[in-house]
Amino acid sequence: MDYSNIPSPCYILDEKAFRRNLSLIKSVADRAEVEIILAFKAFAMWSVFPIVREYVKCSTASSLAEARLAFEEMGSPAHTYGPAYSDAEFPEIMKLSSHISFNSLSQFEKFYPQTIGSDISCGLRINPEFSVVETDLYNPSLPGSRLGVVVDLLGEKLPEGIEGLHVHTLCENNSYDLENLLKVIESKFDKYLHQVKWLNLGGGHLMTHADYNVEHLISTLKSFKTKYPHLHIILEPGSAFAWQTGVLLSTVLDVVENNGIKTAMLDVSFSCHMP
Repeated sequence: MDYSNIPSPCYILDEKAFRRNLSLIKSVADRAEVEIILAFKAFAMWSVFPIVREYVKCSTASSLAEARLAFEEMGSPAHTYGPAYSDAEFPEIMKLSSHISFNSLSQFEKFYPQTIGSDISCGLRINPEFSVVETDLYNPSLPGSRLGVVVDLLGEKLPEGIEGLHVHTLCENNSYDLENLLKVIESKFDKYLHQVKWLNLGGGHLMTHADYNVEHLISTLKSFKTKYPHLHIILEPGSAFAWQTGVLLSTVLDVVENNGIKTAMLDVSFSCHMP
């Protein structure tokens, strides 16, 4: 590809590869009879949202800014989850969301009354105390984790108004990791799954990876749905959407040398571009 006429730095997306990923994602959703939505944390290039909308209709947000992105650029209310909501922002988040998941029972009790009479479906993030994430810093299920409610804090019945459960413990994982996660959810939260309408399985489903077993993913989801046919299942991968669909174009501005070590100085930022 000729990059000479492209400004640097620049993200370059291969539309053909992008559509290939989107087609696979839509196929999984259709065949498994689940809903797959876009997570902005891993991909938020709103210039291509018109393409995304051909395959996926909704997105997930983790802040007021992302909820605005969903509403204004994806063109649909957000599935919003935040570790904590503020009094100042929650009314605006309500206007931009179709689903709102709460990280704790105290946050649900505080803000749920404001949602009564609206079309918002409220959920609760659960912590299954299980994860295959090896780096502790990124493991949301470590003992003492701030993310989600452990089963010991729930009574026999969920509080009135909770229509869904949200869980997120995976990170660019495979279908066998999801299968193991579902076994844990079923063993710990079975009675609660019968009390809700939807289950959001979060992100981390890298289904567009070359080694990902898509057929196993579909069979796993179908098997789980036979046990809970009333549940609407939601997945919110991010990396899978843009996996290997483009490059970051940059320019070497200078080469510096110190003690025999040469370093290329680029026009990109580790903090803004590399993640």
